[in-house]
Amino acid sequence: MPAKRVDPPVDGAYVPFHNYDGYDFGGMPSAPDRLNQGPFGIDQDEGWHTLMVTTPARGPVPNFGMGLMGYPWEENGAPPTGEPMETSVEKLARLPFVDTLYIRCDWRDVQRRKGRLDLNPVFAVSLALAKELSLGVGIRIQMSSPNIHPELSIPKFIADKMRFASLGDSFIEGEKRKKWREPDYTDKNFQKAFRELNELLVAEFDDNVLVEWVDLMQYGLWGEGHTGSTAATGIAPYADLLETFATMTRLQLELWKKTPLAVNTQPDISRAGNDYVHDIAIRGGAWLRTDSIVSIEESQQIEMHANRPPYLASIVEDGGLRGYQMDKLLESADGGVTNREFAALHALDVGANYWSLWQMADNLAAFDERFPRCFSTAREKIGYRVRPSWIIRRKRYGRNELIVILKNDGIAGVPGRLKVWVEDKKRKVKVGGSLDAGHPYAGKLRHASFLLPDGVDYEGLKIRAEVETKGVVRPIRWACEQSVNKDGSLDIAPNTFTRFELRKDQ
Repeated sequence: MPAKRVDPPVDGAYVPFHNYDGYDFGGMPSAPDRLNQGPFGIDQDEGWHTLMVTTPARGPVPNFGMGLMGYPWEENGAPPTGEPMETSVEKLARLPFVDTLYIRCDWRDVQRRKGRLDLNPVFAVSLALAKELSLGVGIRIQMSSPNIHPELSIPKFIADKMRFASLGDSFIEGEKRKKWREPDYTDKNFQKAFRELNELLVAEFDDNVLVEWVDLMQYGLWGEGHTGSTAATGIAPYADLLETFATMTRLQLELWKKTPLAVNTQPDISRAGNDYVHDIAIRGGAWLRTDSIVSIEESQQIEMHANRPPYLASIVEDGGLRGYQMDKLLESADGGVTNREFAALHALDVGANYWSLWQMADNLAAFDERFPRCFSTAREKIGYRVRPSWIIRRKRYGRNELIVILKNDGIAGVPGRLKVWVEDKKRKVKVGGSLDAGHPYAGKLRHASFLLPDGVDYEGLKIRAEVETKGVVRPIRWACEQSVNKDGSLDIAPNTFTRFELRKDQ
């Protein structure tokens, strides 16, 4: 049963649960290069024509901020294949439906001594494969996990200097029950080491464009912001826990200046101030992550992900039957749909950007062959899928202007700001800037104006897009059926639908 709510809310820190749709989280500031996004009427219109149209892409279009995640490492270690770690991770990374490598490890896997990182070799292997195969990387570092008892998630050189709270027995299924010790997160020695760890991680990863996000380091089991059915107040009083976790959240938001953080949306079942942490994190631009989607604890998390601010990504993990063992999947099939299909396709219902594949490359390949619609459907819909649906040329101020109407065929908004450029191949002509954060929203359109320099028409120009997140700009590929260039851009030229109407005097 959930922990009993016995502590009064702390003054100034009580955030009652609310609907997320339309809730004021402060938004993102306007970009200095904001494009004119309309409305565009007939005033000063000296002649117009629909120059070009596009149609939605078929199949996956991998881009930053979206995709299916393979796990090179999770709380139990490397994929349990009996192969060398390098072999099993490479097999996973080379699966055709893997878009991102997600390293989910313990603190002890990244640091063994004061003042420096001691990264597990899986980091070097995963980052090298990500660079070679154009994959993204996500990282979670856990401060607590019941899977590795009697050894702690925290390095020994820190554990020897701090207090732990005994919260009862471990509840891991199939294991002999062992005493479960949770760190006292309020301990000054812990907090000093926590700051150092983040500073070291920032120095290592914050400038790495392969790293798409890092999970907010949260308290409790697997870093998910809970202590199971045991109240977290067994560690420290509620007020102390809330103040501590709010401070830790602000610290991470302050230190990670370039890489998005992701806050787990676990409800406050363990009484430690999660609602307040969520509010701080989202206002600070953190993405959202959940560890279950079908057997989710409450509809609260579904509301949070489905109606989150459109410029924030949603990361969905689901641990049920994570091994993709075919016999178990078939036994649990319902109406021809397996449990893993139920979970993956429900990630789409909340407008997710990412879905977890877990570790077992051979099992994943066998599952994909037996149930091909699952991963293919997820990759064709997940995240954002943006294209210039209409490109309209009109005359204005005696110059040529392009009005581009951008369409998002995906289920999520753009995770950041979409930057759009109209340019020639040598970039002697370059006109463009940023849309408002998150636009175009899922299933929606967004207009933008590109006033070309005097004497320049559309011939020889192309339209190109990037995503800017926390000041870091990454190129993206247009999700249109029409052929795009190697850099993901689209040449601007009348296509079959519009060419017969175009006249030079227009």
